This record gives sequence, C-alpha cells and structure tokens, in this order.
Amino acid sequence: MARDITHIDEGLDFLGWRIQRHRKRGTRQYHIYTYPSKKAVLAVQRKLKTIRRAVEPNQPLDDLLRRVNATTRGWCGYFRPGASSATFAYLNHYLWQTVWRWLRRKHRKATWKQLRHRYCGGGWWPAGEHRDLIDLEKIGTSRYRYRGANIPTPWPDKDEENRAA
Repeated sequence: MARDITHIDEGLDFLGWRIQRHRKRGTRQYHIYTYPSKKAVLAVQRKLKTIRRAVEPNQPLDDLLRRVNATTRGWCGYFRPGASSATFAYLNHYLWQTVWRWLRRKHRKATWKQLRHRYCGGGWWPAGEHRDLIDLEKIGTSRYRYRGANIPTPWPDKDEENRAA
C-alpha cells in the first residue's frame, strides 16, 4: 500500500474534512484550518436532491421539511467544530433552492407571489404548518481553542515521583 506525503499547504481530505494551512486575512500569520471537503458537500447535496425527489408533490410541505431538516441538522452538527460558516451559507442557499423547486413542482401554475403568500407568509423563507425550513446560517460554529501546555498528560511528573520516594 503506497502512502503519499502531502505538504500542509496543499491540504488533505480526512473523514470529510479538508485540512489545510492558509494565511489569516489581514496578517502575515499562517494557521491550520479545517472545513468540510468538497466531496462531503457534494454528498449532502446529492442526499438532499434524493429526498426532494422521494417526497411526492401530493404530500404536505411538512413531510419534506421534516426529512430535509433532520438530514442537514445532523450534517451541520458533524461539521460545526471547523471553519464551516461559508460552507453553511452556501448549503443554506442550496437548501432554499431545493425546497422552492419542490414547491414549484407541487404548484406548477402558481406564481412566485402566490407561493410566497401561501408558504412564506409574504416573506421568502418556506414554512409548513408545523415546522420551518432550518436556517443553516444561524447555526454557529464552535471553533477549537489552542490549549498548548494546558492539555493534561496521563503520565506522572518525574519530580512528583522523586518526592514520593
């Protein structure tokens, strides 16, 4: 089995994460960033598209929202600890388009204004009778903190062993 050695500036994909070193904006400092890989984003997009096609137009909007919200909530929960805000914003727009495509398929002769009035209360964010479409931009990311020497070690300190003896 061949193992490739990759420079951190080129980055690598691992368990759905893209790990790469970038220069921090406005400074000359470089930091390691972890964010969802393109492959992971494409996978969730395919899954959302499959869900949209699986929910028939004769079913209520709540059925689609329940399935879509559960899928995206789990995906975002996994990728929340990284630098995922831009990816969440991109996926949020894709999710909105997916639901609107389903609504347009459900009501082929309805105008945008009629659909907005019926499903969005005149706004732009789709909502069923019992649930709203999840807004991924409102899901905060929890970036990891560098703890350095504060990480506890499982091995005893040699000075403590000498004092005990």
